Amino acid sequence: MYPDIQTNQASPAKGRRIDALDLARGLALVAMAIYHFTWDLEFFGYVDPGMTAVSGWKLFARCIASSFLFLVGVSLVLAHGRGIRWKPFWRRFAMVAGAALAISIVTRIAVPDGFIFFGILHQIALASLLGLAFLRLPAWLTLIVAAAVIAAPNFLRSEFFDHPALWWVGLSANNPHSNDYVPLCPWFGAVLAGIGAGRLATSSGLFDRLADIRLGAWSWPLNFAGRHSLAFYLIHQPVLISCVWLFAQVMPAEVPSQEVRFRNSCEKTCEQTRDAEFCVRYCVCMLDELEKDGLDQVFSGSTSPELSAKMRENAGFCTAKTDGELLEGETP
Repeated sequence: MYPDIQTNQASPAKGRRIDALDLARGLALVAMAIYHFTWDLEFFGYVDPGMTAVSGWKLFARCIASSFLFLVGVSLVLAHGRGIRWKPFWRRFAMVAGAALAISIVTRIAVPDGFIFFGILHQIALASLLGLAFLRLPAWLTLIVAAAVIAAPNFLRSEFFDHPALWWVGLSANNPHSNDYVPLCPWFGAVLAGIGAGRLATSSGLFDRLADIRLGAWSWPLNFAGRHSLAFYLIHQPVLISCVWLFAQVMPAEVPSQEVRFRNSCEKTCEQTRDAEFCVRYCVCMLDELEKDGLDQVFSGSTSPELSAKMRENAGFCTAKTDGELLEGETP
């Protein structure tokens, strides 16, 4: 996560940059760096496994992604609301699409089981193309479509979309494994919301008022990062993970066993919906079932329809078993 495709936004009326938007983008970049640094600590074993995928950290990540994609929509309105400027559009599109392709190639080589085939950059590139069709539509219609796209995964999931060629849509019955998966649904909805909001801001004169706001020198680092968000995105994670790797060479983290890692991750995820007593019993059951088939495949990070089906079967069995045990314990 999560850069903005447009880097030279200006007020449609006054031809000046809107510092407040650069500041907002810069703050989102700082939040992104915090999340990625925590993910790196988790990857190297310094924090509990699965921590960044549950609870407040999961919400934090989604808020960051949503804010960047919302700003992509706002930026499209600012840059092309009065007419699509094709030359700068294609130049920026080529930069983002090229960076997305590079990330796919690098992660395919480095982490083949979780490579990024449709991450935030892929989403921004596609959403920028599709978003052009909404720049002339009424804001209310765009916002309705945004709501529909966001809601689509809750109602339209189907095994038809389980084919890898359709994973980018975001409607598969089982989400594929990737270190950064930002499919069209629901995330294009955030871009559309930004377009709708941008259209309303233009008609109300909000952009003109924002362009008149001059921020102090304190905001310069954030504004600078916001103006060069793509470069920040491409550079920051290699720098962060390299720093953590160097630290790990001097003071490596204590690595718990696979069984302990699985139970910790399982209980954190389970406690999002059930109480602690249920989760402890449930995760012990899941561990017992998985040990029958071996844990290596689970911890390898690889996924397959067979493994997904087995995990769902084990989850159903252990849920029923745990509920039964707790019910019997409550019976006088």
